[in-house]
Amino acid sequence: MKILLISPSIDPEVKTPTELMLPQLALHILAGLTPPEHEVRIIEEESQDIDLNEECDLVGISCMTANAPRAYDLSEEFRKRGRKVVLGGVHPTLLSEEALQHCDAVVVGEGEGVWEQLLKDLQKGKLQRKYYVPAPSLDRYIPMRYGKGARKRQFNIVPLMTTRGCPYSCEFCCVSDLFGKKIRHIPIDNIVRALSEGQSSLYIFLDDNIMGDPPYAKALFKAIKPFHVEWIGQSSISFAHDTELMKLAVESGCIGLFFGLETVSEIQLKRMAKSIKQIEGIEEAVRRVRDMGIHFHASMVFGFDGDMKSVFAETLDFLNRNMIGSASMNILTPYPGTAVYDQFRKERRLLTADWKYYDHSTVVFKPRNMSPYELQEGNHWIKTQYTKLSSILKRLRGNLSHPLLYMVINLGMRKTVAVDLRRLSRLANGGFSPPAYRITEEERVKETVLR
Repeated sequence: MKILLISPSIDPEVKTPTELMLPQLALHILAGLTPPEHEVRIIEEESQDIDLNEECDLVGISCMTANAPRAYDLSEEFRKRGRKVVLGGVHPTLLSEEALQHCDAVVVGEGEGVWEQLLKDLQKGKLQRKYYVPAPSLDRYIPMRYGKGARKRQFNIVPLMTTRGCPYSCEFCCVSDLFGKKIRHIPIDNIVRALSEGQSSLYIFLDDNIMGDPPYAKALFKAIKPFHVEWIGQSSISFAHDTELMKLAVESGCIGLFFGLETVSEIQLKRMAKSIKQIEGIEEAVRRVRDMGIHFHASMVFGFDGDMKSVFAETLDFLNRNMIGSASMNILTPYPGTAVYDQFRKERRLLTADWKYYDHSTVVFKPRNMSPYELQEGNHWIKTQYTKLSSILKRLRGNLSHPLLYMVINLGMRKTVAVDLRRLSRLANGGFSPPAYRITEEERVKETVLR
């Protein structure tokens, strides 16, 4: 069979240069799990066009919440042309009944354990509506097939994953619901094989917390050290207290880590049950990570019920005072399947039911202590201040371990500031149309499914 695997964009009219794209790991995992007698073609719409008339036997589309509307549109267009369509990914997993209105089958959860059976069923003409295996074994995890099918990318950053699952239950996150609270491991031999077959010197590990199981992480870092690659990943801030783990990470090639700090409010830190609940403790952890020569990227979130208008200035002061290497400024997004979504929906604080705005950069709810416009404006203000050239150059003095990485990330973040102006304009001109509670018939179907 010929199989098309598609990652849809949010806006098909806007293209990203190929050299700035990161390959979509989920699609390449499916390609690796596909028996060799089938032909697989991967299309990433953010940088490629989609030919709806391309001959194929199966279309697989993986999507998050923000690009779910585009995934549904594509699915319906392919089905009009007689193609079988399977939807998977985060959003179809959390809202499988909604997704089933637009496709022939839904993969709920992870593709391992169901993909090969799905292909067999399709060949027999017995495609099921849903495919689901809870917490499948990752022993057969097959890293992506790069080689001939991979497009050459300027920075050649290759994504990999070593674990799935998260023991935490953050109110705004659905990872533990998707992958379970128990951390499951991909065999280290599989990761070693991926590195030995790869042609890259720079990798990004997409684990939600690559340090989540320290014994496994230490064994992994020892195993990949001989490859002399560089890598970036994501970790909890408690990593800074394990000197041996930090040392092994650096020796294995770690040059940067993403930390979900979320807030500089001690009240909010305690409410979120963070491992470090005092600002002084976070500041010490930042120093320890930076002293090890690791680029520190902080992810901040604005819009919690305890956030006042002063949160933006307080956060900017913290970031500058501690010479944080780079930071992403996110607006709290009530994704379906999260506790905060259920809370806001119950309190009728959602502003729109149009999923394309659920992008962690657009205000889609009524904040408790400021207006939606003030939250959007505050997020734009802190981005603008933090990414000023004067600010970037000033912080560079405290981030000289990897100056190229520092500049690439910060200048890249600087380019996103202009996009925020469109979001501000939308809220200034009356917000969303229609609002969440004056909904169209199409959105009413969504609301019915969600009840």
